[in-house]
Order: sequence, then C-alpha cells, then structure tokens
Amino acid sequence: MSKEPVAVVGVGQTKHVAARRDVSIAGLVREAARAALDDAELTWADVDAVVIGKAPDFFEGVMMPELYLADALGAVGKPMLRVHTAGSVGGSTALVAAGLVTAGVHGTVLTLAFEKQSESNAMWGLSLPIPFQQPLLAGAGGFFAPHVRAYMRRSGAPDTVGSLVAYKDRRNALKNPWAHLHEHDITLEKVQASPMLWDPIRYSETCPSSDGACAMVLTDRAGAARAPRPPAWMLGGAMRSEPTLFAGKDFVSPQAGKDCAADVYRQAGIADPRRDIDAVEMYVPFSWYEPMWLENLGFAEEGEGWKLTESGVTELDGDLPVNMSGGVLSTNPIGASGMIRFAEAALQVRGLAGEHQVDGARKVLGHAYGGGSQFFSMWLVGSEPPNS
Repeated sequence: MSKEPVAVVGVGQTKHVAARRDVSIAGLVREAARAALDDAELTWADVDAVVIGKAPDFFEGVMMPELYLADALGAVGKPMLRVHTAGSVGGSTALVAAGLVTAGVHGTVLTLAFEKQSESNAMWGLSLPIPFQQPLLAGAGGFFAPHVRAYMRRSGAPDTVGSLVAYKDRRNALKNPWAHLHEHDITLEKVQASPMLWDPIRYSETCPSSDGACAMVLTDRAGAARAPRPPAWMLGGAMRSEPTLFAGKDFVSPQAGKDCAADVYRQAGIADPRRDIDAVEMYVPFSWYEPMWLENLGFAEEGEGWKLTESGVTELDGDLPVNMSGGVLSTNPIGASGMIRFAEAALQVRGLAGEHQVDGARKVLGHAYGGGSQFFSMWLVGSEPPNS
C-alpha cells in the first residue's frame, strides 16, 4: 500500500504572552485548537484523533495533563496520544500525527502543543540539585553557553554574530501579531549593551518564558481537496536522538541533527538544501544557534554558518530567510515552540504568513531540537503535493 500524502489545512496559535492568567491550561489549548479548526473550516466532529505534546510535566506540576484535556479538545471517545521529547516535542508531536495520516490510520488529525510557563519555573526546573548534577550552571543557557564558546573557537566567528541574530529575530517578531516580544524600540546597540547572562550569551540573545499553544489540522488527500485555502504538503519528516553524553559527542554539531536533516532531504528529493529550500523556521533559543544549526542542517560548510548571518543572507529579505516569525528568541512556550516552527513553515508555503511572508516560498523547513542537543525533529513542507 502506498503512503498517503499529508496536508496541513489548518493552523492556529494563541497570542503568546508572559502570563495568560485569564485562562486555564484547558482554555489555552482549546483556543489554539479552535483557531486551527476555523482555518480549516472544520468542526470537532470532523477530527478522528488528537495528538498532544508538551515539555516535562514538572514545569507546571500537572502530571499527564492530556488526561483532563480530552474534553477541551473534543477528544472524548476518540484516540488521543501524548508525545514528549523535551524541547523538540512540538515537532515530534506533529510528526506522530502525520504518521497516523500517512499510514491511513486516521483521515484527519488535530495536533497540538502547549506550555503555560507562568505556572512553572523552567530555569530552576532544569537546574538539578546535588548529587544529581554538579552546581556549575543555572538553566538551559548555562548548559549551552560552553557549546557556543566551542563554536566560536572552532569557527573563528566574531563575538558580534549573536547580537545580529537577536536583532534580526526581534525585528521580524514585530511583523508577527502572535509573537510574544514586540520590542518596538529595539536597536543593535541595545542588544549588545544588554547584561551578560552566560558568557557569551546576553540577556537580549535569549528566549523569553511564554504562555501559549499552537495547533494544526493534518489530513489526507481527500481532506485537502475539501480545504477552503491552499494546503501545505509534507514532503519529508524525521526524528533522531542521541544520548546527552557519550564519548566523541559533538555538542557543536550533533550527529543526530545531521542524520535527521539528511533523512528529510532524502525523502523530499533535496540535493542541495541551500539552493532547493526557500526559508527555514529554526529552533534558536539562544542567538548563536542560528549559525550553528545552519552548518548542522547542511546550509553552510563547517565554520561558515556565521558568515551567512553576518552577510544578511538570513534576513527576512535575504537569500535564505531564517525565523521569519521572530523565532524562539521572540516566543517560547517550550512545549509548543517546535510546533510553532512547523506551523510557521506551513503558513509560508500556504502564502498565509501575513507581514512576515517570504515572497515565492515553495519549500520551507521546520526544525526543532531539545534536551542536551539530543532530540531532533524536522519536516519540509511544500506548496505542491509530493511527486506532483
């Protein structure tokens, strides 16, 4: 039996903010799901199954929240799956949902991811006490800063590159009404003058803590034919993982990331990603990860990624726009951050990204990573169905 092509026919997001005190977690996820269904002009009755994801349950302190969210998501009496792969979970959740459609198990699947960081403390949740971890770092930034310094030594990148990424992404966010951070007075000088948190990562080069949810409606060829607006078609999707620590692990450019990208490109028939892919929504929680992932994903040779950033290639009007929506640097409901990358990629090829639309975007990559640079999920979506 041949694989069923997967189409994205609905996308919905909440307005991402520091604290959504007006809604519960159930209200938050329902808001995004309702928006995705409205985009697809479908009802809860049209959904065959729900696939939900979020980051660790201890962030909010509600264990297995999917069990009580079924009612809010119209999933009572329907199959509901939970996915968790740390920070990459938003992407992984979408891929699990896509797999159900591809295999013909379900015709239309609602997939959703969320985080309500105002009800948690992710930084200290990720800072384990002695004896489980040496007291050498605080939060994710403390873990990743040494890897950024290793990249700088390896590539010879000037120390201004991180501020260029942050300045670009925060300006892009001003064109995205759903983004959390809207810093209308942002300047490069302000980014470079912000406090140093984890050398070389400055305050303005880090992601915020956001409350938010993102949802997508995935369907088969028959469902896509009924869609009121152009669908985005999944051309390739893959997940890969590797241990947090092992002899020979390359923290700057993890092998699992390379393998995941290579698999997606193989599925989609991409010979040269730099030439064949129009834009990228990339998981960049700390600004230096843009040049690092440009190399890991095959858009630049090793040690050359920072030159793409510095020369303006990744700007919204550049040759390879990266994080047109403002990225994780502007919006970070952790469990949803990966799905937002996937959903924003879909909006681009559907021509529905609004002010941050890339003209002529036909193939766009969505990318997520999580844990200690150990979990990766990616998909490539296109404006035309596969093999068309």
